[in-house]
Amino acid sequence: MDIIVLNRRHDRSRSLTLSKLVVFGILCFFLSAFGGVAYLGYHFGTSMHSASSSDLVSSDVIKNWEGKLEDQSRQIDDYKVRSSQHIDALTLRMGELQARLLRLDALGQRLTDVAGLDEGEFDFVSTPALGGPEEVGVEQSYAVPELTAALEMIEQQAESREQQLRLMDELFVNQKFQREQFVAGRPILKGWLSSYYGYRSDPFTGKRAWHAGVDFAGKEGSDIVAVAGGVVTHASERYGYGQLVEINHGGGLVTRYAHCKEILVAVGDVVQKGQALALMGSTGRSTGPHVHFEVRKNGKPMDPAKFIHRASR
Repeated sequence: MDIIVLNRRHDRSRSLTLSKLVVFGILCFFLSAFGGVAYLGYHFGTSMHSASSSDLVSSDVIKNWEGKLEDQSRQIDDYKVRSSQHIDALTLRMGELQARLLRLDALGQRLTDVAGLDEGEFDFVSTPALGGPEEVGVEQSYAVPELTAALEMIEQQAESREQQLRLMDELFVNQKFQREQFVAGRPILKGWLSSYYGYRSDPFTGKRAWHAGVDFAGKEGSDIVAVAGGVVTHASERYGYGQLVEINHGGGLVTRYAHCKEILVAVGDVVQKGQALALMGSTGRSTGPHVHFEVRKNGKPMDPAKFIHRASR
């Protein structure tokens, strides 16, 4: 194969003779170069397409996660609002409890002063003493620490005040019960002592006779009252006593109220100190309106004078 080469001026020329083998080699080189370029172009196009598809998938995933993050953000905001509302409610409740504790403290201190109790035993001023080893491994609350500590302190104070008031209530009940049972005073509101305890001249026979109680004369129909609290064990007529009321005060002490015109209580009634039991009369062995008053200890008569004249508790 002949190839003619011209110079730039085209005034000279050269002739090159190529063999078939060289021509074949040149053709193979160009064909190989073209194929390589075509392959690289195809591979590059495919890579770009894959990259473009990959970009589309990543965008969808990102959008999905962005949506989830927005939902979680809204939930967190909602939790914050509700938590704030709960804390406000707890704070309001804590204020109410503190106000109630102040009233309880004032009441307890007033009762302690009025009753003359030992302040060392019933203290409504100081914070109750607390203590104990720390528990290991106890799960802690997620509540606000300051609020939790305040509520715990109020709860401890409330428990302490309740316990003290409960003990004071029991003490007052016992004191009241003892005062109610304490036999003291006269069985009438108006009247006078007309006959003493012991030997006397019998009003019917004039002979020396034993008088197991005292007599209080007064206006017929006036009240006869209990000198102490107790349980009515007799409320009817008895020989010599006429209409009789008998009260058991416990501890072996019994009081009797005789010659009643009308009885106002019944057997089994629980009566209080000063309660009207009957109306003054002259039933039974009596010369006029009066009440025969007896005090017995374990069945034996005692001089009512020492109970009449002693101060009430």
